[in-house]
Amino acid sequence: MADQTNISTDELTRSDAKSELPNLISQIEAANAAYHTQDAPEISDAEYDRLKRRLAAIEARFPDLKSADSPSEKVGAGLAEGFGKITHAQRMMSLSNAFSDEDVGEFDDSIRSFLGLGADAALAYTAEPKIDGLSLSIRYEQGELVYAATRGDGTVGENVTENARTIADIPHHLSGAPDILEVRGEVYMAHADFEALNTRAVEKGDKVFANPRNAAAGSLRQLDARITAARPLKFFAYAWGEVSEALSDTQKGAIDRLAALGFQTNPLTALCDGPAEMLDHYRQIEAMRADLGYDIDGVVYKVNDLALQRRLGFRSTTPRWAIAHKFPAELAWTRLEAIEIQVGRTGALSPVARLAPVTVGGVVVSNATLHNEDYIAGRDSHGAPIREGRDIRVGDLVQVYRAGDVIPKIADVDLSKRPADAQPFEFPTKCPRCGSDAIREEGDAVRRCTGGLICPAQAVEKLKHFVSRAAFDIDGMGAKQVEAFYEDGWIREPADIFTLEDRYGQGLQQLKNREGWGEKSALKLFDAIKQKRKISLARLIYGLGIRHVGDTSAGLLATHYGTWDAFEAAMTQAEIGQGAEWEDLLSIDGVGATLATSVIATFHQEAERASIDRLVGFLDVQEAEKPKSDSEISGLTVVFTGSLERMTRAEAKARAESLGAKVAGSVSAKTDILVAGPGAGSKAKKAADLGIRVIDEDAWIALAEGT
Repeated sequence: MADQTNISTDELTRSDAKSELPNLISQIEAANAAYHTQDAPEISDAEYDRLKRRLAAIEARFPDLKSADSPSEKVGAGLAEGFGKITHAQRMMSLSNAFSDEDVGEFDDSIRSFLGLGADAALAYTAEPKIDGLSLSIRYEQGELVYAATRGDGTVGENVTENARTIADIPHHLSGAPDILEVRGEVYMAHADFEALNTRAVEKGDKVFANPRNAAAGSLRQLDARITAARPLKFFAYAWGEVSEALSDTQKGAIDRLAALGFQTNPLTALCDGPAEMLDHYRQIEAMRADLGYDIDGVVYKVNDLALQRRLGFRSTTPRWAIAHKFPAELAWTRLEAIEIQVGRTGALSPVARLAPVTVGGVVVSNATLHNEDYIAGRDSHGAPIREGRDIRVGDLVQVYRAGDVIPKIADVDLSKRPADAQPFEFPTKCPRCGSDAIREEGDAVRRCTGGLICPAQAVEKLKHFVSRAAFDIDGMGAKQVEAFYEDGWIREPADIFTLEDRYGQGLQQLKNREGWGEKSALKLFDAIKQKRKISLARLIYGLGIRHVGDTSAGLLATHYGTWDAFEAAMTQAEIGQGAEWEDLLSIDGVGATLATSVIATFHQEAERASIDRLVGFLDVQEAEKPKSDSEISGLTVVFTGSLERMTRAEAKARAESLGAKVAGSVSAKTDILVAGPGAGSKAKKAADLGIRVIDEDAWIALAEGT
């Protein structure tokens, strides 16, 4: 099938969308892992944003195809080693992105639709520069700075309190502030300070920073606060987390209040009456960008009325009431020196361009993603031209683009400068790591190694995933340790980690005797492994590395089944495409057929199942936490059908989930309540046949409000 990635989503058929989504998700997940976990980004901000935007568009058009592990459900980064952890009182969210004037108009339309506001109703927004730095949350109690934490994964951040105290823009004491106040903003470094810092580094023979954002992030995340104190960091406040009393009733008023308390707020923050004024301010800021003296990568718009913000609420990772309007990417030309193939944990063969180093936007880059074999060839598997393909060959002069401090994508090829001996790239049909056949299933843009667990690349990547922060998060066992242990034959599968001490903690060949290890570090690792024998159900499911199962969908599965025994029994009994267990799995809001098929298939593959069973034999798997809510509907499964008259469907769903309820799209035997508005049809009949409680909208609102 042809690569559909440059075809408008409006033109996609459901079949096209279904075939495109797995590869799209794979690319985004690989980018997330490279940027957040490995600190080695492999695609540009612009390309990443484009992939996320296309994913959102497809999911919006075909909501039944959205998998619970969708990258649209994720936010943030892993934590650096060496820092204490702080759990945010209120989660730190990400932002949705806009890339065009039309996107901004659609954002305004979506706000009005959610709130039921007409096109002529007054609706004001704030517009402010989007600072390219590191997010920070600072908590004050009784006016005293208590702690400061990075965003981390949005829920848990790094404790950088002592480092934050060294930043002049951050007050240690507040006068007239609420008793509890979490101030949120961005740590950044001015251009002049960045240049001076790198000049001093060159003089001392030290490593220089690639850009101001890297310099700011690296300076704030120093284990020695004295180093941070010597770095010229600055801070802009633009938001808040937990507060004991409201700062204002508007976004602009709250920002003004933060300024009055002594925080630096951006002077370019403006109040705008609708999209036209928002876009005017965007263009003004864009024109000033080069002279600001610090890096920005867009403009953020927020609904000004805080009461409306509360009504709009949040999606899983982003607020509905805010959006970031990003600036365009930058371009440069360079020579493509080689194409290398990397093998991921799902067996995907991913081509990577090795480039002659080139400076793009002030940063030297030397790698780029090439997506898949069709993209390189410029034609699909049937020989038909594809819109985004480029017939890319080693030796070509290629145009690359980037936005931010990440590796670019190839945007174009100058055929007039192609070497006479340049040959089309032959994509391998054998895995470069294990030699197994690399096949490409019909409708899949990605070629995959069939070696499974015998493929060292897949085995190592699965082990890296298993010990990652969102999975088992074993202190002292990161990617480098996994690679070394695997290469030496010490671990081959996750279960081997839990016998490591028995096998290599005594005798002649001991961990403490390995290069880079000692008795203390070895004992510390063994202790960390023991601590992870007790693990949450969600982390276990995510750690298994099942294709299409991300941390969000793992949480959904854990919440639904509650215990490992229940989950394991259901997956053992389930049949793909039929039966009660299949229907029950699909009834989970956010779980589609692709994810369900992948999970069931994993439990029915003999080798994979045996590996899972060996692992679980070492674990104490904890029952999933039940939703924390005093609401009568907490933990219940609710389905909405028919028309709602007092609130929009989106608002009703968001309200139900905020109270701890599970919202399903279809009625089943596990449904607890059906909220039926005018026009309710087959769902109401099925609910009646099953004896499910059916209520109208008024009764639902009374139930939700506890009246």
